[in-house]
Amino acid sequence: MVKAVFFDWFYTLVYSKPEAQEIYCQAYREFGIELNPRKILKGYALAEKQMVDGNPAKWKESEDEETYIRYQEILLTEIGVKVSRDVISKAIRSIRRMTDELTMVLYDDTLPALNRLKQQGLILGLLTNMQKGMRLNYGELGLEPYLDFVVTSEEAGANKPEPPIFLLALEKAKVSAHEAVYVGDQYGTDVLGAKRVGINPVLLDRYDLAPNVSDCPRIHSLLEIADYISH
Repeated sequence: MVKAVFFDWFYTLVYSKPEAQEIYCQAYREFGIELNPRKILKGYALAEKQMVDGNPAKWKESEDEETYIRYQEILLTEIGVKVSRDVISKAIRSIRRMTDELTMVLYDDTLPALNRLKQQGLILGLLTNMQKGMRLNYGELGLEPYLDFVVTSEEAGANKPEPPIFLLALEKAKVSAHEAVYVGDQYGTDVLGAKRVGINPVLLDRYDLAPNVSDCPRIHSLLEIADYISH
């Protein structure tokens, strides 16, 4: 019986304005390189599969520039664009600058889904790799009444997909792993991370980028979670 549902933050409950793929396009456009936003989304998924160590080079989840550069190289290669490491390094600085000015926006299905789950008496938690200095404005977005707790990688001492962040969520929820569901948009960091500790993973594939994933439930909207749990 499911007693708790944990959620990833970025691209699961919220997205940014401008969106991440548009930021990438803008950053590389400064160097005369035009990128396709749709292909960037696919590149994210492919790059995550190759970098599942919990330190994807985006949104300041690692201060190691080499990790950032490697992630960018994988993403750009996967979408058929060849860029020098020097240009990538400069583009990363632009991306960092623009991410400092992001506005976070809830997906249309976030509050309705959380409300349904709350009405079912489920414990709801937020797990995020966001580090010190990054603004987690879930209260301002109206999520505080629905969330029983928040676990950050800084608090857990490890990033997803490493076990500590998931284990801390189980501890706070006071449930066993088999009684919890974790919903996230990345296969490498979210699905595999949850599986490592025995939590039931659900892949949120809003843009239908992972049609070949078959080892866990795959949904396209958060509203499908309540139906999944009830079955």
